[in-house]
Amino acid sequence: MSLGKSKIVPLEELAARVADGSSLALGGSFLHRGPFALVRELIRQGRKDLEVIKQSPGYDIDILCRAGALSRARAGIVAMEGNFGLAPWYRRAVETGRIRLEEHACASLTAGLRAAAFGVPFMPCGGIHGSDLPALNGWKTVEDPYGSGETVYVIPRITPDFAVIQANEVSEEGDVRVHGTSHWDRIMSRSAKRVLVVAERVASSASFRDQPELTLVPHFLVEAVSIVPNGAWPGSCWPHYEVDYPAVEAYMEDAAGVLRAHLDAAPEAREAAHV
Repeated sequence: MSLGKSKIVPLEELAARVADGSSLALGGSFLHRGPFALVRELIRQGRKDLEVIKQSPGYDIDILCRAGALSRARAGIVAMEGNFGLAPWYRRAVETGRIRLEEHACASLTAGLRAAAFGVPFMPCGGIHGSDLPALNGWKTVEDPYGSGETVYVIPRITPDFAVIQANEVSEEGDVRVHGTSHWDRIMSRSAKRVLVVAERVASSASFRDQPELTLVPHFLVEAVSIVPNGAWPGSCWPHYEVDYPAVEAYMEDAAGVLRAHLDAAPEAREAAHV
C-alpha cells in the first residue's frame, strides 16, 4: 500500500525534465548498471549541449558523443571495457575539440562531488601529487592548518544539475534500492540539485520500511522515477541480466545507420512499439 504520492512517470516525461545544457552525473560504472535507457531517450528527444559528470563512463558518454548531444565532460577513466577498448566516439570528440574535457582521476571527481554534498567549497584529495592534472585544471593546494608542514590539493565542489541512477527496485514514493555495489551513485545523489531514477521494477513500500538499511537513496531526495525493465541494456544490471556483448559489438560498428538501428533495438523502444 502506497503511503504518499507516486513519483513514477513515463520515460519520455523523465527525459523531458532535462533541458539542453544540463549537467548529468550518471550512475553505474562502464557497462554496469548505468541509466542507459534515459541516455538513449535524451538522444531521441534531440537534447544538445549536455555535460556528463562521471568517474568511469563508457557506453553512456560515447553514445552521447556519437549523437552530437554532448559538449562538456568531467570524467576519470573512459572506456568500453576490455572487450572493446577505448570509447571511440568520445575520443574523437575530445581530439577534434567537439567537447570540452576536464580530465579527472576517479578520486578527484569524487572529492568535488563530496564537497558539494557536504556543503563546503572544496575537498582535499590525496594521490595526485606528481600528476599533470592539477596544473591542467588549475587545482590549488592548501597547507595543513594543524602544523605538519604538508600541503594537499583541494578540488572545487562539483554540483551536477541532475544525478541519474539506475536502480534494481524503487517504491512508488521514490525510495531507491540497488543490489551489489553502488559504485558512486550515493555521493552523486547527495551532490546533485535534482535526482532522477530509472528502475527495473517496483517493490512494496512495506519492504522499504522493513529493511531501511537497504535504501541507497531515500524518497525525499528523488524527484521522479521511470520503470524500464532491462533499462541498463546493453550493459548489465546484477542479478537480473548480464552485458549483451553482441549488442555492444554491433553498436561499435562505424557505419551509416548503426546508431539508429541500435536505438530502435533498445528494450524501451521495442516496448513502446508494442504499446
